[in-house]
Amino acid sequence: MSFLILTYGYSYLAAGLLVTVYNIVSSLAQPGIGWLHDRRGVQLPPGLSILVAGVFISLLGIAPGFGAMLAFCGIAALGHAAFHPVALSLTGRESTDATRGRVLSYFVVGGNLGFALGPLAAGAAIGFLGEGGILLMAIPAIAMAVALPLLLPPPPREGRPAPGPGTGETGAARPAIPWGPVTILVAAASLRSMVIFGSIAFLPVYLAGGGASLLVANTLLTVMLLVGVAGQVAGGAVSDRSGRKETILAGMAGTAVFLAGFLLLPGPAGLLSLMLFGFFLWSSFSVTLAISHEFLPGDLGLASGLLLGLSMGAGGLGVALIGALGDVIGLGMALWALLGITLLATVLFIVLPYPWREQSP
Repeated sequence: MSFLILTYGYSYLAAGLLVTVYNIVSSLAQPGIGWLHDRRGVQLPPGLSILVAGVFISLLGIAPGFGAMLAFCGIAALGHAAFHPVALSLTGRESTDATRGRVLSYFVVGGNLGFALGPLAAGAAIGFLGEGGILLMAIPAIAMAVALPLLLPPPPREGRPAPGPGTGETGAARPAIPWGPVTILVAAASLRSMVIFGSIAFLPVYLAGGGASLLVANTLLTVMLLVGVAGQVAGGAVSDRSGRKETILAGMAGTAVFLAGFLLLPGPAGLLSLMLFGFFLWSSFSVTLAISHEFLPGDLGLASGLLLGLSMGAGGLGVALIGALGDVIGLGMALWALLGITLLATVLFIVLPYPWREQSP
């Protein structure tokens, strides 16, 4: 978004509108795409999904106007939306109860590494080659479109009937969707997403306001996200051994403690708290995804679309509320609202009807 403002002179509103279009299209499309995949066997091959998303994002560098940019963002978002439910459904089928948290954490880690390193790669490409340099971001997408068909298991045999509305993949009766627990899980994950996106959006500004340069502030954010990747892997593995609900609550408690530590403590202690905040914040991410798969074993695509689509989109929209609050009471005080949101999400995770470890089979 920053290169659109600095290179093309777009307003914050115009640049933000592109991000909003991308997030809304992707978030709303994912549950529907997941449902179609589960119930009708409809899917776009994962490699093609990545190709569409990567190519159309890279075309922003040579778009002829703002209208074309909006269209490119919308098409890229559809590619993004088509990838996650199908790919996560495949990943979920390859895991077991004893490995689900760890396996799903590996999947999510790939996306978060791209999330952390992508802006640096795009910034370097634009810095060396100008705005057209963003076209280089299509290269990884093209490489994955070629490699994935060679790496993934073969699709089901042709002629195999698609699952009907009342059956699972094997033709057995499809379990009823427990909408009450699923709603609580999605609501809690949405609140956690507000904390994730709120910290990404405003922590660099807060650090810069405290005397750090923008480069240092953005670097600290990148390091925090990379520490969060380690938290994801650790959280997924721990949840397989020690229980999913226990892992989530430990992660949310650590998130609250170290967010408060960052806001209260000066110097190195505050920066250490920032890194631990990132670790614990992301540690429960793949664990909630694993729970959604266990709630919806016959609808893995829908479960993935709700957790990676709808809840993340809702969290992104919540950033505007934090920003509006910051305009009124100051950014420092608004960041304390993230602590309140963390505690509210924790309450929802506590009441989530999911068994503790000692109650599990």
